[in-house]
Formats: sequence, C-alpha cells, structure tokens
Amino acid sequence: MKYRTVGKTGIQVSSLCFGTMSFGGNADEETSKAIFKRCREAGINFFDTANVYSQGRSEEILGECMADCRDEIVLATKVFYPMGKDINAGGLSRRHIMLEVENSLQRLKTDRIDFYFVHMFDENTPMEETLRALDDLQAQGKILYPAVSNWAAWQITKALGISSKEQLARFELIQPMYNLVKRQAEVEILPLAVSEQIGVISYSPLGAGLLTGKYGVNKRPEQGRLVEEKRYSDRYGDEMNFVVADRFNAYAAEHGIHPATLAVAWVMSNPAITAPIIGARYLEQLEYSLAAINVEMTPEWRNEISSLSVTPAPATDRGETHLPMWT
Repeated sequence: MKYRTVGKTGIQVSSLCFGTMSFGGNADEETSKAIFKRCREAGINFFDTANVYSQGRSEEILGECMADCRDEIVLATKVFYPMGKDINAGGLSRRHIMLEVENSLQRLKTDRIDFYFVHMFDENTPMEETLRALDDLQAQGKILYPAVSNWAAWQITKALGISSKEQLARFELIQPMYNLVKRQAEVEILPLAVSEQIGVISYSPLGAGLLTGKYGVNKRPEQGRLVEEKRYSDRYGDEMNFVVADRFNAYAAEHGIHPATLAVAWVMSNPAITAPIIGARYLEQLEYSLAAINVEMTPEWRNEISSLSVTPAPATDRGETHLPMWT
C-alpha cells in the first residue's frame, strides 16, 4: 500500500479509503468485520462513514471494528441528513451539528473524529453558522478537521473565503463523486483542491457497479444497485453511460485486467486525488478494488482510458490561447 498526505494536514493516509456504507445494510455485522480485517491486512488506514448510513448502524459496527486500533485509523464521518422525524433533525444548523457529533462519537466509541464532513449543502443555514460550529468542535478537540462533500466549487470557495476572513478552521478534505462516466469534478473541484492544497477522497469509482463488467448497452442484469435503487438508476441511466461501459469493458479485456480494478486505478491516477473511496458488500468484491494498488498507470495509459468517455467542457467558454488583450 502507498500512502499520501492529506492536503496541508501532515496526515498520512492509504491511497485507498474504505467507505462503510454497506456496514449494517448490504453487509451484515460478521461480513463487515471480515471486510474491515481484510482492509487492514492490505494496509488501509483510512475509513469513511456517515451517521445516516443504516441510520447509525454503520458507525456502530465501524466503532467495534477499530476498538483495538483506533489510534492507527484515520476516521471520517458526516452530518446533514435527517436522523429522526423532528423538524430540526437534519441540516447544517449549529443545533443539529452539535447534537449529531455527540451521537456519532458515541456510536463510533471514540473521543474525536479526524475529518468531519458536511454531507450536503444546506440552503437554509448561513455558511457562517455552519463554519463557526465546526470551528468550535475543532477547538473542543471533538473533530480534528472540517471537511465537505457534495458542494459545488463556488460554494467551497466561498466557505474558504469566510474561514480565512473570520479565522475559522477551513475545509481540509473534499469528497466529490468521480469516475470515468462522472467527470464533472475535473472542471473546477479538483483544480480548486490542487490550488488550495486540500485533500480529495472521491466516491463511486465504479459508478455504482456500471464499470465492473456487469453492464453494457445490451447487458442489463436483473439485480444490482443500478436496477434496485432509483437514485442510482437516475444518476447513471443515460444511455451514453452504457456505451462507455461497453468500451471500457472491451478495453479492460484487451489488457487482461478486471474492469473494477482498472476503474479504481484510473481514479487513483489523477494527481489531485488523495484516495478513492472503495466499498464492498462481500470479500470477493473487495479484492477487485484492492488489486488497483498494484496497477502502475502511466499518464499515457490514463489518457487512453479517459478517451473512452466524454471529457467535460471547461469552466469557461473561452478556450482560445494567445488572445489579444482587447478581445
């Protein structure tokens, strides 16, 4: 396993992060613990969860798994989604953040969270309110660093400006979606992370299974997240995504490598990515992603794979170079 530094924090993390969304859901407790053990054997020290995963059960199982190695683990969890039916049971208000961090700490059986993510953007709460709460949690030692998931680049940039102006703890880690068919992060989020020296752990490197060899234009299994869960069928349902999957499957076969392994390796090879978040429902599934650490991908190889999908348009329509200063 190779290790990388998270932004400017000095924290060394494995080049793969394991996401425990399956714990307590698609993976029962016994399977979850076996998966955790295998991750540790492979050298993974970075684990990502969220309070909402299996309504807290994921955090509980992860807390049990790392009980005897907590100081060796870099831990991330999240806050935003409702954890109850009360009208104030969700969002990024100071009230909700302060309540939920205590609940997460209790479930995880730990006294601190290394990276505490705001899970989504909250249109109803001023950024200053959220950032002040996170800064207070850092001062109290309950979190080490604030982090952000699923925000647009302009929202992250605005937050960084507020943090700088008000001398608040800034976001040190970003968690965007990123895979061969979802490359929007390349336009602004990843360049922002590089410019500001912020770590990036991207999720969904396999496109909810789309890039594992199971799917194609004429290849649609009856079971799987893309079929069974509407959010994934909506996210990846565009026919072009299945065309890309066919191209990618053929390319992987030509090179004698499993598509899941190659998909994770492609994400890993982006220099802006600290660690892709991999997941698994059972041990065999995990092995394909772990194998990515043995893939030595050259820039030329990465470019070949990138050409199989559509490169997103740049952030500005002005793509010309060497323009006269008056145009």
